[in-house]
Amino acid sequence: IIISSISGMVYPELLSRLTNNLSDKGMRVLLFTMDEASQLDGLLEQIWTFQVDGVIALTGHFAHENIAQFEDHQIPVVLYNREVRGHPVNTVCVDHEQGIRQLVDLLVKEGKKNFLVLSGPTDEDVSNERRQIALTQLEQNGFTNVPVMYGDYSYQSGKACFAEWMESNERPDAVICSNDTMAIGCIDEARGSHGIDVPGEMSVVGFDGMYAAYWTGYELTTIRQPVNQMAKAAVSILLDRIENPESPPEKRVLAGQFVRGNSVSN
Repeated sequence: IIISSISGMVYPELLSRLTNNLSDKGMRVLLFTMDEASQLDGLLEQIWTFQVDGVIALTGHFAHENIAQFEDHQIPVVLYNREVRGHPVNTVCVDHEQGIRQLVDLLVKEGKKNFLVLSGPTDEDVSNERRQIALTQLEQNGFTNVPVMYGDYSYQSGKACFAEWMESNERPDAVICSNDTMAIGCIDEARGSHGIDVPGEMSVVGFDGMYAAYWTGYELTTIRQPVNQMAKAAVSILLDRIENPESPPEKRVLAGQFVRGNSVSN
């Protein structure tokens, strides 16, 4: 399993479920971690050395040449929440477009006019997809040139991004965050350093549905990933490709659960 050290807080739950599902099938799990997408090539060299039977990738930017390397080494790979455009590959995804559309539509319905997007890193596929979907959906509702601040999915980057924005800009009506961790950081910075009432003066939404999102004081409006079902699907596809390497690539998209919390004003 490939995972990033800066992945969102939903990933420990996912990793646990993947490990349990693989163990139940008699598979041993090796964990490969990286801090940046640029480290992928070096990490893949380690994977070839260990001669693993298959890989589930939870992070990283995978290009055509990376998938070709897996094919050359005859090692099946399943990508989690990411695709390689124009190159068929096994993947399990939450429906990002449906989920983000629900969040944006809610904010627009509640009369928000000034938006800020707090994005994850630009070298991370999930971050890029969520950011672009949000900007496209906002544009379709008449909101163009929406500002974007870039973090790394962490709590501290959520705080830092919002703090930097407030240094020279007015408070937005709503903040759309790439994940729940950044959303919680944004809320703490807004309340603690700027005296902003969330959700009274500013609404904040996240994505993933990690446990902390439901803590009293945050209760985020978010999209809960169906982690259990996605983990089972990823393992199912991987084991099938190990047993049947000639099977064509498969893509499974699962709907997330919209959670109306208390971080968006009525």
